[in-house]
Amino acid sequence: MRKFLAVLDDTHECLNAMRFAAMRAAHTGGGVEVLAIIPPDEFNHWMGVADIMRAEARERIEARYEVFAKWMRDKAKVEPNLVIREGEAVNEILAQVKANPEIGVLVLGAGVGGKGPGPLVTQMTKSAGNLPVPLTIVPGDLTKERLEAIT
Repeated sequence: MRKFLAVLDDTHECLNAMRFAAMRAAHTGGGVEVLAIIPPDEFNHWMGVADIMRAEARERIEARYEVFAKWMRDKAKVEPNLVIREGEAVNEILAQVKANPEIGVLVLGAGVGGKGPGPLVTQMTKSAGNLPVPLTIVPGDLTKERLEAIT
């Protein structure tokens, strides 16, 4: 089964990436894999403190994921899969794409406003020519109705 890989982070635009991935998966008989990445700089503390912080980060990710997963199950009728990795975002995305041969498309949400599309989109587009899968960038300000129309 072809899967759409969407990155879950704390940005507003990841919402549209999740929606797009779920809607495309529903229309094409595919699946959705949600990747959350814990940056390594969050754990530059003593071992015990780092373990507690790591556990708290995972809890936050899982709680946020469940909000998206419920929408995907209820509205798009897609059962997503959560993967949590630790490291630098671009490296972990590439590692996940290589680790799962079912991933057929990487979906990222682009920020809106004068700040540009966001650091992840900027970094990934620089690597786009070397990606083993297509990259879909979803504008962060698309409405649900527009997303439904284009998926």
